[in-house]
Amino acid sequence: MSLPPLQPLSAHVSAAPQLEASAMTLVAQAGFKSVINNRPDHEGGADQPTSAAIEAAALAAGLSYRHLPVAPGYQSPDEIARFRELIDTLPKPILAFCRTGTRSGKLFQAAISA
Repeated sequence: MSLPPLQPLSAHVSAAPQLEASAMTLVAQAGFKSVINNRPDHEGGADQPTSAAIEAAALAAGLSYRHLPVAPGYQSPDEIARFRELIDTLPKPILAFCRTGTRSGKLFQAAISA
């Protein structure tokens, strides 16, 4: 198993498409210290891994984990502010993910522009 292609957003933050719980060990081995899950549970149906499953695997791999679910088409000012707080306070480097990585990238751009 390998990680999907990652999109660097800054020196300390990258975005990825949907990650499985089993990928958390690879995320840690790649040098990341934290994971932010921007995907609501069950958005993609029953086959999508839940935040709880990913969190358990992330913690077992020694990663910090936060779940900040946001809709694909709109991120509220509160969600943007919360994402900014997470990228300012979580151990770096950080890997944020959603279905394709686009929403995490948009959140990042909005957060650093706010």
